[in-house]
Amino acid sequence: MNGIILAELVLYCLVMAALGYWYGKKEMSHSDFLLGGKKLPGWALAFSERATGESAWLLLGYTGFVFASGLSAIWVAVGIVIGIIGAWLFLADRFRQEAERYGALTLPGYLAKRFGAHGQTILWLATVLIFSFMMFYFSAQIAGAGKTLFTVFHIDPALGMVISVAIVIILSYTGGFVSVVWTDMIQSVLMLATLVILPIVAVVEIYSGGLSISEALHHAKPGLDSWTGGVTGFALGLLLFNNFAWFFGYLGGQPQLSVRFMALKDAREAKTAKTVAIVWTLLAYGGAFLIGLAAIALYQGQSFTDVETVLPKMVLDLLPPWLAGLLLSGILAAIVTTADSQLLVITSSISEDIVRRSLRLRLSERQLVALSRAVVVIAGLLGLVLAMTSESLVYFIVSWAWAGIGCTLSPAILLSFFWKRYSGIGAIATILAGFVSTVIWISSPLEAIISSRFTTFAIALVAGVLFSLLFPDRQRTM
Repeated sequence: MNGIILAELVLYCLVMAALGYWYGKKEMSHSDFLLGGKKLPGWALAFSERATGESAWLLLGYTGFVFASGLSAIWVAVGIVIGIIGAWLFLADRFRQEAERYGALTLPGYLAKRFGAHGQTILWLATVLIFSFMMFYFSAQIAGAGKTLFTVFHIDPALGMVISVAIVIILSYTGGFVSVVWTDMIQSVLMLATLVILPIVAVVEIYSGGLSISEALHHAKPGLDSWTGGVTGFALGLLLFNNFAWFFGYLGGQPQLSVRFMALKDAREAKTAKTVAIVWTLLAYGGAFLIGLAAIALYQGQSFTDVETVLPKMVLDLLPPWLAGLLLSGILAAIVTTADSQLLVITSSISEDIVRRSLRLRLSERQLVALSRAVVVIAGLLGLVLAMTSESLVYFIVSWAWAGIGCTLSPAILLSFFWKRYSGIGAIATILAGFVSTVIWISSPLEAIISSRFTTFAIALVAGVLFSLLFPDRQRTM
C-alpha cells in the first residue's frame, strides 16, 4: 500500500517541479516574476488564492481542531467563510483598481505610494512586519509537511521538512508568480477533492458500520456535542467571539492573498474569480468540518499524540491505496501552495519594497529577478530552520501570524479604501500598534481570554483613526 502511495506522491512532486521549470524557462520581467504581468485568467487566480489561503491549517489544523472541540468549532468556519466572501465581494476589484492606479506590485508598495510623504517609513515598517510574522507562518507549513510524511510513511519529520522546502524553493525560484499560480490551480483541485471525497466516504463508513456521529459526540468528552462548547454566559461569548475572530484577518491584510486581487486583469475576470472562490470556500469548509466530526465517531476511545494527524490517518484507513495517494497529495498540495506564495511575499518585500523602492538601487530587470531568486533560497532555508526548532502546533502558529499580519494590515487597507481622512501618520500608527500589540498580547495570559486576532485589529484600527485625526495629511485638508 505504501509503495503505491509513495509512487503517487513522487509523481506529484515531479509534475510540480516540471511545471515550475517550464514557466521558469520563459524570459520575464521583475513585474512578471512578482505579479504575473496581470495576464492570468481570473478563475486561475481564484483557485490560487483559495489554495494559498487554506494551507496545512485547513487540512491538518482545522480538522484536528474540530476533532478536539466538536460542534463549537463551527464558529471558526463561520468567521472565516464570511471574511473570505466579504473580501471577494467588496475588496477584490478595489484592490485591482488601486494597484493599477498606483502601479503597485505589493501591498506595502501600495500603502507607500498611497501616502507618498510617509512612504519610506510605511514601506520599512510593513516589510519588517511581514517578514517577521510571515517567516513563522511559512515554517508552520513546512512543519505540517513533516507531520504528513511522518504519519503516512514514518519518515523522520526533519527529512520530510527538507523534502517539502526543496519543492517549494524549486517552484518559487523558477517561474515566480506565474508558475506558482498555475501549480496552485492544480493543487487547489487536489485539496478540494480531498475535502469533498473523504467526508462522503467517512459518513458512508460510519453508518454502514452501525455508528453514529451524534451518539459519538454525546459520549465523548463534555462539550463536544454542544454548538456552544457546553459553556454559558461570558465564557460562551468569549468562545464564540474568539473562534469567529479569524474573520478580521481576511479583510485585505494578508499580502499572499491580496496580491491575487492585485493581479486581476479587469472587472470581468474579477467577477468570474468571485464565483469560483466562493463556491470553493463553501465546499472546502463544509468538508473539513464534517471530516473532524466523522473522526470523532470513527476513533471513539482512541487517543492521538497529535490531533492534527487525524485527516491523513483517516485517508489511510478508509481509502484504497491509489485514491489515498491522490488525496494525500492534496495535503502536500495545501502546504506547498501556501508556502510558495508566502515565500514570494517575503521575496517581494525585500527585492521590490526594500531594494528597489526604499534603497533605490539601480538594478536591471534581470538583476532584480536574480536577486528575488536568491532571496527565495535564503528565506526558504531560514523557514526550514524555524520549522525544525519550533514545537508549537500548526493551528496556533498560523493563528499568531494571522493576527500579526492580517489583523494589522486589514485596518490599514480598509481605512485607505473607504476613509478619505486616513493619513500617512495614521497608517504608520496602524502598523506600529498592530505589530507591538500582537507581540505583547500573545506573550501574555490575555491571549487565553480574548484572541489577538480581534485585539490586534481593534487596536490597530483605533490607532489609525486617532492619529489620522490628530495628524491629517496637509494635502487632504486643503
